[in-house]
Amino acid sequence: MTVWDDLVGQDRVQATLAAAARDADARVTAEAAGLAPPEASKMTHAWLFTGPPGSGRSTAARAFAAALQCTSPDRALGGEPGCGFCDGCHTSLIGTHADVDVIRTDLLSIGVKETRELVRRSQLTPAGGRWQVNVLEDADRLTEGAGNVLLKAVEEPAQRTVWLLCAPSLEDVLPTIRSRCRHLVLRTPPVEAVADVLIRRDGIDPEAAHAAARATQGHIGRARRLATDPRARARRATVLKMPLRVDDIGGCLRAAQELIDAATEDAKQVAEEVDVKETEDMKAALGAPAGGRMPRGTAGVMKELADRQKRRSTRTQRDSLDLALTELTGFYRDVLALQLGSRVQLANLDVRDALDRVARASTPERTLRRIESISACRQALDRNVAPLLAVEAMAVSLRAG
Repeated sequence: MTVWDDLVGQDRVQATLAAAARDADARVTAEAAGLAPPEASKMTHAWLFTGPPGSGRSTAARAFAAALQCTSPDRALGGEPGCGFCDGCHTSLIGTHADVDVIRTDLLSIGVKETRELVRRSQLTPAGGRWQVNVLEDADRLTEGAGNVLLKAVEEPAQRTVWLLCAPSLEDVLPTIRSRCRHLVLRTPPVEAVADVLIRRDGIDPEAAHAAARATQGHIGRARRLATDPRARARRATVLKMPLRVDDIGGCLRAAQELIDAATEDAKQVAEEVDVKETEDMKAALGAPAGGRMPRGTAGVMKELADRQKRRSTRTQRDSLDLALTELTGFYRDVLALQLGSRVQLANLDVRDALDRVARASTPERTLRRIESISACRQALDRNVAPLLAVEAMAVSLRAG
């Protein structure tokens, strides 16, 4: 199994990264032997991976990082970097390699303080003698100040430093940063390819794997969770009932409240799993006895942890609600396909009766307006409108069509 095996449906991107990894390996080998590095090279110091959610941006960046750190002896015999078995590949993929720094955030943004620390670490000489790789999975969450801090490091990187930035689109990254990166665009993986990964790697039943891949329209992470987590399936069922419950104003308000409650409960369950372990680990690190009082002088540290967990909970709730709105958009997309007689594959075959009912009771024009109202709700949430008010307004618009 090579490092590229989890990069689903991205043949062009894989070919580009594999060629760059070969040139990077040739450069390291030549410099180690005291020779001049090859003049022509497909390797560069900064890369920007963009693509829709679920396309595998961070997967591609991690695979490339592993290929850059590959130490397989087969390379000397013409083998490709990125074997997946050597110590360099293995530790890079599981997140323990000393020269691969993966940065992600579970908060709403990445600030100046965190970015300065990242830039400082990026200037270090690689401990393994190959590359210092920085994978920034949420480059779109950089604040303006943090982006300006990162710009200087991308403009003038250390000799063996590589930046791998991930974002949904070019517009989510500062123009000054993206102009200094090699841009790779990832596409939404085919449903069949996603289902094959779930079957082969996760051991999921083929029927469940195909249903989850189809329902999530090729989003690998969401498909895996939908196939393995009953809570995710329950939340999705609540979301897909909403179009049938907006016949009157009372129904709109009740449906909006249920959608908010489902997203909140989903986010709460996800956050609690992390928060409890994180809190216990922090107490143990500070020397608190089991069930006993915290040592003196640790109140500030625990308050900082609680504040961080609260901010993370806010983001988790927003992400959960945004996922619900994405699924609702997928429902109306299927309705529109039925109304227009399109041959595209329906994502929500498990609620075909509901799709047919809504399609017969409206027109393509009304369906398009409903999709626009969902988009307007997402924009309102981005502007920090109270979630319940935004969803209630959307529900009323869904009723009006």
